[in-house]
Amino acid sequence: METVPYVDLDRFMGDWYVIANIPTFIEKGAHNAIENYALNDDGTIATTFTFRDGSFDGESKKYTPKGFVQNTETNALWGMRFIWPIKADYRIVYLDENYTQTVIGRQKRDYVWIMARTPSIPAADYQRLIDFVASIGYDTSTIEKVPQDWDGDSG
Repeated sequence: METVPYVDLDRFMGDWYVIANIPTFIEKGAHNAIENYALNDDGTIATTFTFRDGSFDGESKKYTPKGFVQNTETNALWGMRFIWPIKADYRIVYLDENYTQTVIGRQKRDYVWIMARTPSIPAADYQRLIDFVASIGYDTSTIEKVPQDWDGDSG
């Protein structure tokens, strides 16, 4: 699975809202999911994944895996370590030129994350990203939208 040609790590850092994914077991039922990246002095990526479990009022969950850039020519192939010593495959396979929308994939095509700098994206953008994910070999019927509501009007 090809990655994007190059990622400016400084521009990639910060908050990314999870718009849709094929959820891992810890992400099932996640609401208001955000992945935050910060570049460490040693070149690793401090990652903070937060969400509400099961509903917008659900228990707040936080995970802090560490990212390792494995291809420093592109900066688009990472290993993501939740549990030492395993580094999970993490590939930046789509990134728009403004660094506002991205797709993270895995060679096994078992998980995928569509993320954006905003909690929602236009329907046309969403469909374009779903079509892209299908074009790289994913079964898009397993993709779930992640509920995002930051206005507090969900109840």
